[in-house]
Amino acid sequence: MMQNKKVLLGSLLLFSLYAACAGAAVSPAEAKKLTGELTPFGAIREGNGADIPRWEGGITQPPKEYQREGQHHPDPFRSDKPKEVITAQNFTKYEKYLSEGLKALFKTYPTTFKIPVYVTRRSHSAPDWVNQNTYENAVKADLTRDGNGVTGAYGGIPFPVLHGSNERKALQAIWNHLTRWRGVFVTRRASETAVQRNGEFSLVNSQQEVFWNFYNPEGSEKDLKNILFYYLSFTISPARLAGGAVLVHETLDQVKEPRQAWGYNAGQRRVRRAPNLAYDSPIAASDNLRTADDTDMYNGAPDRYDWNYLGLKEMYIPYNSYQISQAGLKYADVLGVSHINPDYTRFEKHRVHVIEARLKAGERHIYSRRVFYIDEDSWNIALVDQYDGRGELWRVSMAFLKNFYELPSTWTALDVFYDLQARRYHVQGLDSEERSTRVFTSEVPDRRYFSPQSLRRRGIR
Repeated sequence: MMQNKKVLLGSLLLFSLYAACAGAAVSPAEAKKLTGELTPFGAIREGNGADIPRWEGGITQPPKEYQREGQHHPDPFRSDKPKEVITAQNFTKYEKYLSEGLKALFKTYPTTFKIPVYVTRRSHSAPDWVNQNTYENAVKADLTRDGNGVTGAYGGIPFPVLHGSNERKALQAIWNHLTRWRGVFVTRRASETAVQRNGEFSLVNSQQEVFWNFYNPEGSEKDLKNILFYYLSFTISPARLAGGAVLVHETLDQVKEPRQAWGYNAGQRRVRRAPNLAYDSPIAASDNLRTADDTDMYNGAPDRYDWNYLGLKEMYIPYNSYQISQAGLKYADVLGVSHINPDYTRFEKHRVHVIEARLKAGERHIYSRRVFYIDEDSWNIALVDQYDGRGELWRVSMAFLKNFYELPSTWTALDVFYDLQARRYHVQGLDSEERSTRVFTSEVPDRRYFSPQSLRRRGIR
């Protein structure tokens, strides 16, 4: 088990810290709820008395069928069958549990789109040291100026107990998503594609490597130097793109210090700065169906929007999505003509934090309004509704969440971005045809590994 001695304080030292923190984010009494009525990540531990169960610790051990790092995940709930299937013909019966985006998909594709609803499994879990750091962050973490960064947090969720005004709660929830636990170092090879109206698609295959500096077991908050993570991706196919690479130094406060990005063009054999890889810059590999800040459901600086917390709500979201990423599943079977094949999806009823973002007067973005639905157990954004400049629902994004039980942590198996007006969609993270899925290690790379000087070498592999 990975441990960070610089941030993991003993109980006695922790209580001494409480005593010294008169201006702490939340009181020690509020933080104490994380060991009682709330889960370590700040979710309500009890269920709803009906179809949302009590959280009992989630998945803490891989199933016996899981035997090696990088193995596609055997489904621990494969014997479950759908309790009901929501269709265009009956969705009004369930609409109080549906996002506007899901309802729009029923209306747009009334004969094919459906939602199989399964028993709710609160499978989220995290290592003890991440939970402990989250507990400590609760009384120390705060938003920086205008909510564009976080201070007083490291190695765990910054704001497990939301507090303050609705604007502050919304920003805290978004920062919980941005800084959520996804391991220390991850490598994956996967494909993405834009699916056209007639169902045709062309894959772009690449390898990505991410070092989550915020969870560096050898570091601390003072060592961050405003870097949240390092990201490196190089394209493997198609041939016209092969050898190209992208390097990102993701800054924590992007208003103070914008994201640093570089691109390597294999044809020109040159590394160049990519200063515009932010906000609503279109992503070429998505056929312009995904913006830079759509990636991971949301990323980057929150400064162009006014934020509002709309409360906790029970909703159907993609969860325990093991079927859609099972080994050997053909992409052609996953990618339907208009949407992902519903037969491989699994939705469950969970509580979500509902967050609204409205574009500030005088600011520019292709989305005038966004509504985020954040899983209360893991702080992953599961669904997003995006509205155009006329205020009409335009795009719907969804993350197919599952527990990567080798960490453990909840993250996405697959991300899908629907354009309701163009009737096309983009899929990111296809890897069921690969020999391996994501590989996680506690390796801490040399900082030169993610330097612009190394980008050309990586791009021409």
